[in-house]
Amino acid sequence: MHCPRCSSEHPYEDGGLWVCPECGHEWSAHAPAEQAAEDEQSVVRDANGTVLADGDSVTVIKDLKIKGASQVIKGGTKVRGIRLVDGGGGHNIACRIAGLGDMNLKSEFVKKA
Repeated sequence: MHCPRCSSEHPYEDGGLWVCPECGHEWSAHAPAEQAAEDEQSVVRDANGTVLADGDSVTVIKDLKIKGASQVIKGGTKVRGIRLVDGGGGHNIACRIAGLGDMNLKSEFVKKA
């Protein structure tokens, strides 16, 4: 059996779970396909399909209205140090934008810088 996350050939069984010593991933031997599908859903991609990670810098690709305010986030605004979150309404990036404060953005409106 191989690790579904890193393809290591050295996982071992611990109780009812398989454990990978290389990446630390744990999974059930009864539902490996379920786990792989769940891992794939948790991947966040930008407008170009590039995978995003915590701490990345991104650029806003179009002007975005801020709900409940008269301000706008201009296209081309660079945002540093993003955090990936499971926010409501499809917002999956938490960040701080200079002059505007803490914001949540949708990954479809940014590209990796």
